[in-house]
Amino acid sequence: MSHHNTAFHQLLKPVLRHEFESLAKTHHSGQKLRSATRWDQFIGMIMAQVAGTQSLRDIQSNLEAQRLKLYHLGARPIARSALARLNEKQPADLYQGLFGKLLARCKNTPGKHKFRFRNPLYSLDASAIDLSLNLFPWAAHRDDTANVKLSVGLNHGTLIPEFVALSDGNESDMVEGRKFDFPKGSIVAFDKGYVDYEWYKALTNKGIFFVTRLRSNAVYDVKADYPVRSESGVLADQDIQLSSAHALKRGAPPMRRVVYHCSETDKTDEFLTNHFKLSARTIAGIYKDRWQVELFFKAIKQSLSIKTFLGRSRNAVLTQIWIAMTVYLLVAYARYAARSGWTVLRMLRVLRVNLFERRTLHVVLYPSPPDPNKNEPQMRLVV
Repeated sequence: MSHHNTAFHQLLKPVLRHEFESLAKTHHSGQKLRSATRWDQFIGMIMAQVAGTQSLRDIQSNLEAQRLKLYHLGARPIARSALARLNEKQPADLYQGLFGKLLARCKNTPGKHKFRFRNPLYSLDASAIDLSLNLFPWAAHRDDTANVKLSVGLNHGTLIPEFVALSDGNESDMVEGRKFDFPKGSIVAFDKGYVDYEWYKALTNKGIFFVTRLRSNAVYDVKADYPVRSESGVLADQDIQLSSAHALKRGAPPMRRVVYHCSETDKTDEFLTNHFKLSARTIAGIYKDRWQVELFFKAIKQSLSIKTFLGRSRNAVLTQIWIAMTVYLLVAYARYAARSGWTVLRMLRVLRVNLFERRTLHVVLYPSPPDPNKNEPQMRLVV
């Protein structure tokens, strides 16, 4: 019988140990670690994310139970006190850097969105990760709420978050959104929370297209009005120039206004874009497909541990979130390597109960069907 590493070991294959140790050396605080290493911390936290473990005591117990299988990963069980101390004190920047290293490999994963155009398509959005105000006072957003904000630029072709940032909950979505350096020629869909006419000009100058919704109180002049077919759902297709003093001062570029009525929802929306060649229906379809980023946020909040935290400091929270995002990348990469049509959420559910099984990921995802010719003994009722 051939030997196989555990599914957990195979999941961690893209993480290069020498890269990890280099990052650990760069992002270190205080004295030399003795009782546990950053690698032990990483293995324990990754296991907790995939297995759904939600307490330090459970992490320690599970790692102790799998001590022999951890040996091949170069890790040891870590005491809950040591894990809590590392989460609290050692910089979360290590895992942000590790996420970047893995992302550089995953970005080469082939993928294709559902539209005919070849431009890379992204959705940009931010979501609040809620925290208890009593336990996390440093994350106070209002008098009665606390949270941190996760900003994401999701590639629709690979469903991989190619741009990720964490910020305080009271920070505007635009602050991190403007920092994302989308590739030239790409199309970015975002909601009205990202209205910034100066940014629109910067995107246009870089050769980046965008699709968003037009504000109801926007002031504009119509430069050209094109004929439309109402049966297609398109009610208007116009070239416009935003003409308010605010827009003119910030150099708003010439844009296109598309009004579309969706027969499924019976809603009419006004879209704004700087792409003048795609059909009006495609513009509406791009914004509708922005729903992919909402599904991404739903998936990570349902399947990864970013609701219950193992530490109360800012560093501990950021550590756990960056490791959760790393798990998402690892599973997304395994999904491609196994040539599986499954979603990342479905793979996480299967891996959760097969984490330390000595089977290939392909066998875990595609178990062999039972042999119909094999007569297995069954319990029979004796008369």
